[in-house]
Amino acid sequence: MKKYITSKPDVMGGAPCIVGTRVPIDVILSLLKQDYTLKKIEKMYPWVGIDRLEGALDELSNLADKLANGKDNQTILQA
Repeated sequence: MKKYITSKPDVMGGAPCIVGTRVPIDVILSLLKQDYTLKKIEKMYPWVGIDRLEGALDELSNLADKLANGKDNQTILQA
C-alpha cells in the first residue's frame, strides 16, 4: 500500500504531512471540521491533488479503525 502520510524531523518540525508536500495533516483535518470539501481544499493546495488527499484520509481512517479495535496500539501510537 502506498503511504500518503509521512513525518520527517526536517519537514515542518516533524508534523505528519501529506507525502511530497509540506501540508500538515492537522491543517486538512481542521479544514474538514470547518465543512470545507475536498474539492475546496484541493483548490487551496492544487499541488497536493485529490488523490493524495483521499489517500491520506483513507490512511487515517485505517489507523483509527486499528486503534478502535485495539490492534497493535503500541506500534501505531509510536509511529
